[in-house]
Amino acid sequence: MRKRIVSGKRIIASVCVVLAATLVVTGVGGYFAFLRSPANTPGEACGSPRPAVVAAGASITRGTLGGDWIGSLRSRPDLVGYEFVNAGINGNTSADLLARIDTDVVACRPVAVTILVGTNDVRDGVPLERYRGNLAAITARIQDRTGARIALMSLPPMGEDLNAEINRRLADYNRAIEETAANAGVDYLPVHERMAEIVAQRENRTPYDFSFLLALSAATQHYAFGRRWDDIAASGGRELLIDHIHLSDRGAAVITELAADWLSRTPEA
Repeated sequence: MRKRIVSGKRIIASVCVVLAATLVVTGVGGYFAFLRSPANTPGEACGSPRPAVVAAGASITRGTLGGDWIGSLRSRPDLVGYEFVNAGINGNTSADLLARIDTDVVACRPVAVTILVGTNDVRDGVPLERYRGNLAAITARIQDRTGARIALMSLPPMGEDLNAEINRRLADYNRAIEETAANAGVDYLPVHERMAEIVAQRENRTPYDFSFLLALSAATQHYAFGRRWDDIAASGGRELLIDHIHLSDRGAAVITELAADWLSRTPEA
C-alpha cells in the first residue's frame, strides 16, 4: 500500500512539473506576443530629431505576433534617415485608432503616416459605413493637423481562401479604403492585392479559422522554441499568415516592400 501511495505522489509530482513547464513556456509566448511593447512606440520615439514616419494600426502593425514589417523598414539602409514610430495596438478597431490619433500620430509631427486598420472591424461586425466614416475622420485629422504624406493600406486576406465568406465581406472594406484614399487625395497601397496574387498560386488554400489558442500556439512556437514565422505558417498549410490573421515573414515582406517603395517616391509638387 505504501509503495502505491509513493508511486501516486510521484505521478502527481511529475504531472505538476509538466503543467508548470507548460505554463512557463506558453507564458513566454503570451508575454512577448501580447504584452510586450514594440520598439519605438510614440511615447519613446516621437521626440527624435529625425523625421518621423508613423505606422498606425492594430496587431498587424504592432508586429509582436507575426512578422515585423516596421522593424524591417527600420533596418533598410535606404531609409536610415527616418525615425519609424510603431503606433500599432493589439485589438484596435478604426474607432480606437481615431480616439488616439492626436496623441499617437499628430503629436509626433510626422512627415509620413501609414494607416493599416480594419481587420478587427471586420471581425467585430462593425457596419461598413461606420468604418468608412472613422477612416475618413482619421485621414482628415492627420491632414488638418500635419503636413504628412499619408498612405492607406488595404487589409490582408483573412485566411488564405479568397472565396471564403469573410474575405467576401473584407472586399467591401477594402473598397472603402481605396475610395477614402481617392476622396481625400492620399495614397493607396495595395497590400491585399499583392497578397492575393501570391496565395492565388497555391492549389490548396486554407479557409479562415482564427482562434486565440492558435495565435498563442504560434507565439509560443516562435518565442519559446525559436521557430520562424514562415515555418509556423507552413506547418498550418499557409504561406502568408501564421494564424489566419497575423503575418509570416513573407507576408510582412509584402508590406515592407510596398511601404519602402512609397517612402522612396518623390512627392508630387
